[in-house]
Amino acid sequence: MNKEIQTYNGQQNGVHKDICDQLCVFINQELTEAESKIWHAHPVWFLDGNPIVGYSKQKAGIRLMFWSGMDFEESGLIVKGGKFKDASIFYNTVDEIIAEDLSRWLKKSRNIQWDYKNIVKKKGKLDRLK
Repeated sequence: MNKEIQTYNGQQNGVHKDICDQLCVFINQELTEAESKIWHAHPVWFLDGNPIVGYSKQKAGIRLMFWSGMDFEESGLIVKGGKFKDASIFYNTVDEIIAEDLSRWLKKSRNIQWDYKNIVKKKGKLDRLK
């Protein structure tokens, strides 16, 4: 586990730490080729410099966010709409993490990607990579 992410997870309280640790293990097992780091104060995984998945602590719980998740067409993910293509799910217990769903979403995150890496250069315009 990335040391920065391990520190982030360790700063969470009780069940939130357990959720973060579990998510980190799942993500690392599925996205073995991804680079992980703390980005904008939260753990994020990148493929070829493009943010794919990350999590953060929010009022509603631990938010697992997929940058291109809107196009996964998964009823278990919350899509807010707007100009970005992200979708999320919130966890408040480890038992809420369904391994089969998470594995499927992580596979989709590899195969469905929008170009967030160059969003500033393209003045907010997103292009589909995969």
